Amino acid sequence: MSVGAKKNSRVRLILSYGLLILIALSVFYPTFWILMSSIRPGTSIYSETLIPTNPTIEHYISLFTSEQYQYGQWYLNTLKIATFNMIFGVILVVMTAYALSRFRFYGRKNLMSGMLVLGMFPGFMSMIAIYILLMQLNLLDTHLALILVYSAGAPLGAFVVKGFFDTIPKSLEESARIDGATHWTVFIRIMLPLSKPMITYVGLMTFAGAWGDFIFARLVLRTKEKWTLAIGLWDMVNNASTNFTMFAAGAVLIAIPIALLYLFLQRFLVEGLTAGASKG
Repeated sequence: MSVGAKKNSRVRLILSYGLLILIALSVFYPTFWILMSSIRPGTSIYSETLIPTNPTIEHYISLFTSEQYQYGQWYLNTLKIATFNMIFGVILVVMTAYALSRFRFYGRKNLMSGMLVLGMFPGFMSMIAIYILLMQLNLLDTHLALILVYSAGAPLGAFVVKGFFDTIPKSLEESARIDGATHWTVFIRIMLPLSKPMITYVGLMTFAGAWGDFIFARLVLRTKEKWTLAIGLWDMVNNASTNFTMFAAGAVLIAIPIALLYLFLQRFLVEGLTAGASKG
């Protein structure tokens, strides 16, 4: 390699690392700022220094002891909704994807086309119709309404899982059928064990979606005791007694479950993403 080529390669490498450093700073700086704000005394969002001179954890304590805010109850509400949504969403998505991948029935292509078209529209376009339907069913201001709507909408994103199922050799099913296995046995004993990375990916996405949703939860939930974390934190910075530092503490605690899930399930998540991208 010539001297000029080596120099150009070194310059490109330096520029690449510089770009990566800028991206890392743009991602980690807001996170670090929120973390420092959560241990800053007072309630103001403004501070002369990034790192507080007298750090305190009183905001974290106040979240669970304040009579004005019911952060602990909101946390449990959100955890319940997100967990049930993850369970039902994964079941519906995986079963829908398996049926579309392995079964051939009348209207299959039209069904997939309809799911694809519906998935292109943003969810908030149907909120008025869903609100009226929930009102007629007396499900407004209930966690069940959120769980049902979140779970019912999950199968619209089943195409990635379908693409994964399409790549699993049908010879495995045929061998199991020769031994007398039914469709259900094949699904439980063969397809699901081979789909752990994809199931993990779907589970994380459905959990995170319900965990951080604000728009639909704000539309349905009215009683303060039934609020989710997103609504509660919005209320902290929207009422007369704005408390930005307590909001920052609440935001840090919200991020912990998602960060832990991504940390411990990172290997399965990466495998699911690469499988969906290369096989879908």
